[in-house]
Amino acid sequence: MSAASPPVKNRQLFIDGQWCDSASGKRLAVENPATEETIAEVSSGTRADCARAVAAAAEAMKSWMKSTPYDRAKVLKKTADLMRERADALARTMTMEQGKPVPEAKAEILHSADTFEWFAEEGKRAYGQVIPPTNPAKRHLTLKHPVGVVGAIGPWNFPVTLQARKIAPALAAGCTIVCKPASQTPLSLIGVFECLIDAGLPKGVANLVIGPAGEIADEFMGNEAVRKISFTGSTAVGKHLMRQAADHVKRLSLELGGHAPFVVFPDADPEVVAKAAVLGKFRNNGQVCISPSRFFVHADVRKRFTEVAVEEAKKLKLGNGLDDGVVVGPMFERKAMENTAALIQDATAKGAKCLTGGGRSKTFDKGYFFEPTVLSGLTPDAKILTEEPFAPVMPVLDFSKIDDVIAAANNTKYGLAAYVFTNDLSVAWRMAEGVEAGIIGVNDPVPATPQCPFGGMKESGMGRELAHEGLEAYLETKYVSLMLR
Repeated sequence: MSAASPPVKNRQLFIDGQWCDSASGKRLAVENPATEETIAEVSSGTRADCARAVAAAAEAMKSWMKSTPYDRAKVLKKTADLMRERADALARTMTMEQGKPVPEAKAEILHSADTFEWFAEEGKRAYGQVIPPTNPAKRHLTLKHPVGVVGAIGPWNFPVTLQARKIAPALAAGCTIVCKPASQTPLSLIGVFECLIDAGLPKGVANLVIGPAGEIADEFMGNEAVRKISFTGSTAVGKHLMRQAADHVKRLSLELGGHAPFVVFPDADPEVVAKAAVLGKFRNNGQVCISPSRFFVHADVRKRFTEVAVEEAKKLKLGNGLDDGVVVGPMFERKAMENTAALIQDATAKGAKCLTGGGRSKTFDKGYFFEPTVLSGLTPDAKILTEEPFAPVMPVLDFSKIDDVIAAANNTKYGLAAYVFTNDLSVAWRMAEGVEAGIIGVNDPVPATPQCPFGGMKESGMGRELAHEGLEAYLETKYVSLMLR
């Protein structure tokens, strides 16, 4: 194990208010993708561990759901405060296990803290309503009721943010939860659980089980005590969970794949937009569900946009995310790097031109470092235009008519996010209405914020996280009809 270990205290599962080893005694290694060194070992849970965590959550549900939203808010707000206080240490932990530069990791921690604080307040607004009756002897009203125990499955690319979007609204609504982080990136979420504990979280309300995804998911899906699954990950796994959910009619929130178009109209400043495009594309190495991945640039400004994009991509400092000035860290794992190389090879074999980058960086002896890449001249059959790339590759295409670019933007099974750059309100509105995506950023490359809904259309998922909709996802509506004497 490397002498440079992440600054979190615990390396175990958290079940029923206690840090504990797994029933099997097995442990799994956590690797730093910048050095390929093992930086920690953590307990690897089993299905039996998950069942015990679900039982603890079900027992804790009895009292947690009866607590007031104001009491629950105190825990969530204190958690947010502690995350901000510990942001530097949490960010360093995340960088070591996931690879993104420390400034990006710290921004993720602070964004997640904002999510906890926002839902602390939104939980107080889980309003019912009084409905006017047609019969004068009756009174009608609705009440909000927590859905029950939640199974939360999150990925490796945003190991804190994408769990915070599940934990905070679930707890605010009065639900209890069992969280399953990606096995490769459990440490920063352990750090968040340390904040929850220090904030006064009652035992059993939130539980953490690290381990094999299939085994733990099978327990979630087969255990009748789990009433809801919240999953962020691939579309293929989301479809599998939908099939499994049918047996117990479990409620689902699914945030799945994306293939976001980034559309630049001729009235936008190509230099300004190109700089924003490079920062948006290469953030977290393009390993972002809402990352722009198809760049449609109007023919009138394509040349200048492309020139600036290439210049800016070449300037990006690649390196270990712990080092000062690094803008692009390593990719997450070797397989991701190999998949990226295969997509580029496929595109260039079909006629695309690589303007910069194109392969694994030769600067580093170890680590999964891939050069930021810009492609042009792509043909429609290039795999990178149809498969979710999750890679540091910017494919630039051109267009001339708005109807054509709307059709091209929608020519995918995904519909999570889209980006439009224009100063023409009519064009912006037509794009917002015409593009099939759950999130539209108009002159905004970073639209996610706790108070606004986040989710996709088509095969990008179902349901919404964040905002009022994110709270509703953890609530049932009860209708009460009262006959007066």
